[in-house]
Amino acid sequence: MARRPTPPGTPETTGPAHLADLVRSAIPPMHPAGLPFVAVPLGVAVLGRRRRWVRRTALAAAAASAAFFRHPHRVPPNRPGVVVAPADGEVALVDTAAPPPELGLGDQPLPRVSIFLSVLDVHVQRTPVSGVVRDVRYRRGQFKSADLADASEVNERSSMLIETADGQQVVVVQIAGLLARRIVCDAAAGDRITIGDTYGLIRFGSRVDTYFPAGTELLVNIGQRTIGGETVLAVLPSAGV
Repeated sequence: MARRPTPPGTPETTGPAHLADLVRSAIPPMHPAGLPFVAVPLGVAVLGRRRRWVRRTALAAAAASAAFFRHPHRVPPNRPGVVVAPADGEVALVDTAAPPPELGLGDQPLPRVSIFLSVLDVHVQRTPVSGVVRDVRYRRGQFKSADLADASEVNERSSMLIETADGQQVVVVQIAGLLARRIVCDAAAGDRITIGDTYGLIRFGSRVDTYFPAGTELLVNIGQRTIGGETVLAVLPSAGV
């Protein structure tokens, strides 16, 4: 979700309206999937308002849930051929590996960047490139810590294959972690998606892998922090740079 620019000639807001705009720009909205996790503790806070410890604990839980499900605006780059980070987090792997077998792409190792998300990171996922979703596959698995190297192979995951306008194929994989017990992927085969769009969510600690075509120029290093929808991970070979 990119921030909408203010059209030229729009009058400036003042007073309370200006203050409200500042608050909205500073506090990110919440993903709809988080509404039940905020509503339930708020209800508990109301019902237990006469008991201070119940009220405070419930309000703290509601605030923590709202922070976890935050959904900040992002503005993707407009440079052709780039692949942006599908998630906020830390680059855990920059290597080559075979893509998930359920996508039927063969076992030829491809360039891969793996991003680890802690419980403090934004947990919505964003599309790394514009194109058409060719396939989405969900596979049950284990719930090992997402920062382990073999998590890509054995953990529960949802894999999405995207084909760009010039025929390049990019794979993005949502991987459950030690605490994650729910992967949400709102994209389906045949959908046309735009770089930086929100397409999914993983709940409570996870990992997202991106596989690129052979010949892709990778631009990130292990340990680097990424901003989903904005940090450029790589340049596809079709970009000619």
